[in-house]
This record gives sequence, structure tokens and C-alpha cells, in this order.
Amino acid sequence: MRGLIGIWRLLRLGLHILQALYLIQLRFAGMSPAERHSRIKRWSGQTLRILGVSLETTGTPRPGAKLIVANHVSWLDIAAVHAVVPEARFVSKADVKHWPVVGLLVGGVGTLFIERSSKRDALRVVHQMADALKNGDTVAVFPEGTTGAGPELLPFHGNLLQAAIATEVPLQPVALRWHEPGQRFSTAAQFIGGTTIVQSLWMVAKAQGMGVRVDVLGSLSCNHADRRAMAEHVRNQINEGLALH
Repeated sequence: MRGLIGIWRLLRLGLHILQALYLIQLRFAGMSPAERHSRIKRWSGQTLRILGVSLETTGTPRPGAKLIVANHVSWLDIAAVHAVVPEARFVSKADVKHWPVVGLLVGGVGTLFIERSSKRDALRVVHQMADALKNGDTVAVFPEGTTGAGPELLPFHGNLLQAAIATEVPLQPVALRWHEPGQRFSTAAQFIGGTTIVQSLWMVAKAQGMGVRVDVLGSLSCNHADRRAMAEHVRNQINEGLALH
């Protein structure tokens, strides 16, 4: 039965993705920012519902330019955050740009791509982020640099936080917790080790009762902050957020 449910969900997801590709390729250019954000929010929420994922949120994103900093568990983290903060422009590893279909989707919503192994490219992306923040955009990063299991956060890298410090734009932590019945931290949502995107998609599609909690925590001032100290402070804030619920 779970296999049949998974197949049905994936068929619906395929149609949902085709709709998104149509919107991004043919209609996004003629939309206002508010219209694009509304579509992103609706599409992201529908993506979660199609996959049987319930969404619970707390907190309110501050208006205007900000740097969203979140823990990273799944490729679905972007949909979860976009369902709450649709204006966020993510920084993603360059490999994602070349994923079939997914690359077109994330590229079409203003994602900034980074070669994580290159310090020079990191500097380029920090400048791009700073320009976006100066223009009033919201940028989102996963400072762990890769996905983790959920309960234990990986070390946070502070390099990308420099964009917020340089522009004196507030930083807003977001705690993401994927869960299932009997599992406070979902194992089906984990995208770690040698798991492929296809394997992960199948695990999510056939899971029963999966949910994600998105806690938008209080914003923090970055004025004159040290990026390493700020990274550790934000990591502690998100850890505390995960421990509370």
C-alpha cells in the first residue's frame, strides 16, 4: 500500500513540476515581485501537501532585507522555507544547477550558485549576496554546507555570513525539524551519506505522516559582528529552537 501511495504522489508531483516550469519559463518575467512570491509560496506549500508532508510554522519573518540562516536536512528544505518566506533567494551548491528539472526550477527563482570547494568562488558569491541584500532582497543560506541527520547540527561556516555583516542587514535564524509518527527527527527525510536524489524522493513519497516544523526565530543584528562568533551564536540559537519542540 505504501508503494502505491508513493507512486501516486510522484505522478502528481510530476504534473506539479511541469506547471512550475511553465510558470517560470513563460510567465515569471511578466510578474511583479509580489506576484512571483505569491506563486512561490503557493507552489511550495502544494509540493509539501502532494508528498503528504504537513507544515507547522511559528514566528514571523521580519520585513525587508535579511539573511535567513537555517539548518539543512533535506533537499525539501527549500520548499519548506519558501512556503513561509517565499521571497528568499537561496545560495546553493553549483551541482544543483545541473540536476535535471530541479536545476531549472531553483535557477528560475533567483538562486545563487556556489562552488563550495573554491574560496575564490565563495568570495564572488559573498559579493553577489551583498548586492542582493543592498537591493532589499532576502537571501537564505545553509551554513552547515551539507545536509545532516537532524538532531545534531554540523559546524556552521561563517564565510557567507560576511555579506550580512558588511551590509549591516539583520540575520534571521530558522530551525527546520522533519518528523514522523514515533520519530521526533524523521529518518525518511534525511538526505545523507550515499543516498541519491531518486532514493530520497522515493523514501519521502512513501512515508506516512511526515511533517516539517519551521520555526522562524528572532532576528539578530550583524553590526560590527565577527563572522565566526556569529556563526556559532546562530548555531546555538537553532539548536535551542530544535530542542524546544
